[in-house]
Amino acid sequence: MMLINEKPKTTKMRIIVDAMGGDNAPQMTVRGCMLAVEKYNLEITLVGNSEQIKQHLTNERNIKIVHSTQVVSYDDEPTKVMRTKPKSSMLVGLSMLAAGEGDAFVSAGNTGALVTGTTLIVKRIKGIRRIAIAPIIPVKGGAAILVDGGANVDCTAQMLCQFAMMGSIYAEAVLNVNNPTVGLLNNGTEAHKGNKAAVEAYEMLRELLPVNFMGNIEARDIFSGKANVLVADGFTGNILLKAIEGTALYFSKNLKDMLTKSFLTKISALILKNGISDFKKKFDYNEHGGAPLLGANGAVIKAHGSSGEVAFCNAIRQAKSFFETDAVNIITDAVNKEGDV
Repeated sequence: MMLINEKPKTTKMRIIVDAMGGDNAPQMTVRGCMLAVEKYNLEITLVGNSEQIKQHLTNERNIKIVHSTQVVSYDDEPTKVMRTKPKSSMLVGLSMLAAGEGDAFVSAGNTGALVTGTTLIVKRIKGIRRIAIAPIIPVKGGAAILVDGGANVDCTAQMLCQFAMMGSIYAEAVLNVNNPTVGLLNNGTEAHKGNKAAVEAYEMLRELLPVNFMGNIEARDIFSGKANVLVADGFTGNILLKAIEGTALYFSKNLKDMLTKSFLTKISALILKNGISDFKKKFDYNEHGGAPLLGANGAVIKAHGSSGEVAFCNAIRQAKSFFETDAVNIITDAVNKEGDV
């Protein structure tokens, strides 16, 4: 059996996709996969109800279907999914990844179930305490990666340090950021600010090489681009993420109302059209695709729950980059070198 991180002999990368996960599945998932096959040199396996998948599959080139009989819903309790829905598209797909039947896995389904399933089936990298979800946030000069975005509510200082290390590796390998800076999200920049875990993590990160630790960073400063990696426990990180999404939606709606208020503002909108479009793209999850699950012993991407075909295609692109850059093995080597962080 092929090891999970072993490079395949085929020239095409093999992406396994949970066809039934997400608000718009399987229609948009299937469309996104067909789009990805056209854009990238890939082989895609769609896991899910074969009859429903075939209704939307108009081009079968480099796409195959693995039938599954169950679907993980957003209402399912993550800890019970393994027992109650072993034949779900999500768990079947993760099992295929763990067995070496694909190079990466993408799902827009239940986040908690995906993290739990990945932990129990694909497993964590040896030495990693928790798998973290790492969404992309637009900032000045590019993008920053937030670790953790919601997988782990309570974190120790050691976990925060591992998040910093994994985020740094992903930012450098996949996002092409040279020597990424790491900021510890906190309620002040002083070393003594924050809860016990944050204070302890601050001292540990100062000594953790090769992490380029810049110190604490407040939420108001994250868009400055000072930090390429934002480290937080999952509770704090998820609140930050949802606040950003809500603010972006509020700003977008009010800007639209303002620019369509009168004839003169509509003329102004036409003049500013390109600039406004570029600005909106920065905050559009469709452009980023999804978030990697860092610390897993395989390339797993969580796509946004309401992904359309473009967003899902971009999530597949992200999975492709995740695997191609060998980020999982780089993290594994870093953990072995640093020992018990």
